[in-house]
Amino acid sequence: RYFAHVNENRPRDYWDYENMTIPWGDQSHYEVLRKVGRGKYSEVFEGINITNNQKCIIKVLKPVKKKKIKREIRILQNLCGGTNVISLLDIVIDPQIKTPSLIFEYVNNTDFRALYPTFSDYDIRYYIFEVLK
Repeated sequence: RYFAHVNENRPRDYWDYENMTIPWGDQSHYEVLRKVGRGKYSEVFEGINITNNQKCIIKVLKPVKKKKIKREIRILQNLCGGTNVISLLDIVIDPQIKTPSLIFEYVNNTDFRALYPTFSDYDIRYYIFEVLK
């Protein structure tokens, strides 16, 4: 119960995601290039910000309660700038079907199923240490 009272020392907007107002960005700034993955609550695409030609990742959320979306956004905003944390660049919504999407920085990666079997003991120790930072 070490962290039981951690929110008492934080400002209300740090933990009160239910009353937050989402700062919706402009969806027309982004174009989808290809699908890169999917999960239970989203589909993930490689995209491009057409205003500055920067690659990005577009996470299109499946229909879920607004409370879950707000919680994920607040957590991502709070973690932003942390060590080994992907940056949330923008939050957009499709004006017609009201589907929200999260825009993240693009990081070139290798699929973990191909990467993990190549790890040495040292590699495993290094990456576990990086995760724990």
